[in-house]
Amino acid sequence: MHLLRGACLAACLGTTALAGPELPPPVTDEMFAPVIEAEARLGQLLFYDPILSGNRNISCATCHHPRFGTSDGTSLALGEGGIGLGPERIADPENMPEERVPRNAQGLWNLGATEFTVLFHDGRIEVDERRPSGLRTPLEDEMVQGFASLLSAQTMFPVLSPDEMAGHYSENEVSEAVRQGRLTGLDGAWDRIAVRVRGIPEYRAMFEAADPDIASGRPIGFTDISDMIAAFVAFEWRSDDSPFDRHLRGTAQLEGAAGAGLQLFYGEAGCVSCHSGPFQTDHDFHAMGVPQFGPGKSERFELHSRDLGRMRVTGEPEDAYAFRTPSLRNVELTAPYGHTGAYPDLAGFVAAHADPATALLSYDRTQAALPRLPHVSDWEILDSADETGAIGARLSPGTALPEDEVAAIVAFLESLTGDGASTGRLGIPKSVPSGLPVER
Repeated sequence: MHLLRGACLAACLGTTALAGPELPPPVTDEMFAPVIEAEARLGQLLFYDPILSGNRNISCATCHHPRFGTSDGTSLALGEGGIGLGPERIADPENMPEERVPRNAQGLWNLGATEFTVLFHDGRIEVDERRPSGLRTPLEDEMVQGFASLLSAQTMFPVLSPDEMAGHYSENEVSEAVRQGRLTGLDGAWDRIAVRVRGIPEYRAMFEAADPDIASGRPIGFTDISDMIAAFVAFEWRSDDSPFDRHLRGTAQLEGAAGAGLQLFYGEAGCVSCHSGPFQTDHDFHAMGVPQFGPGKSERFELHSRDLGRMRVTGEPEDAYAFRTPSLRNVELTAPYGHTGAYPDLAGFVAAHADPATALLSYDRTQAALPRLPHVSDWEILDSADETGAIGARLSPGTALPEDEVAAIVAFLESLTGDGASTGRLGIPKSVPSGLPVER
């Protein structure tokens, strides 16, 4: 089989053109929900403004920064209690984090496309037209009324998380409300955030210009804030100007290693079985054996660091250790990779992905980019043969890829990087209306 692949690779790298595999359609405007630019510009300020965090020290951009491909460059982020940005972020010795964020910060590319109807690594929030809110989330249905879109609704989770943005217990008025279970309604956690924003004249004027109801006297609510952030994310990080896009539109051809990688990706390597469609995702959930470390996704009363992935949402044993297929657009920029950020580079991740059972058992822990937290243990699951065996039991047999095929697939993945991906459309604002520092 590898001899056949080698012949294919040689032909692709040479001058002989092979019959192309079936490719997705080009990305078009019709694939995206419309965005009002004035709303996106308001959302830009809110996205970079730490006013939304309990202690006024963390913004959305802290974990989703354009400098790191809209992720944060670490395996598992430090939210509340961290100082600095990206891989340079460290624990604040005066306010030591209780725990790491349990999963790798995902990229935000093309989330304004209407085909994105499920979000987060475990899909715990998704479009569901059968529900009055139109959404299925872990919260009660009446708590999620009023969000304009799924992308808007996803913002409600980080601001309520003590380890991400809210802060711990009695540190501030937002974390106190979270601790008491008062999330919605007058004086709930979301309302306390909204009170901060509507107390800033520049924000109030921008909201009044964007929404006639607010101009007529309706107070700014948390859903208004989240709707504007969603507009910004959709506008800023639409990305369909890569070499691969030009290949699909017929204005240029992928050649050399990238062309060979395309043949493998959509052919014999089988990557397209999960990474399908114009954004290279089937939006489904698969157990792929990414090494598990850190706190896991467990409740505070649970005495383990296990992360069962999709099973935490569905309760179905067949969903154990399954995680959502990520889009691969701009994947070159979003290292490290996997739901725990276990792999620092694409070549290592592609090789592990092809033979996950072997990779799980031989994982080199020094690859994990984990800011030091001296009081936590990160390796409980990998140190347990039973836990690692349970993950391994969910994996399908794999086949190791030759180095030249890995290199070709990586070259193709690099062709998914958009021309404007590193800067975005609006960029990072010089300042925000709260006057708080902007993460640059």
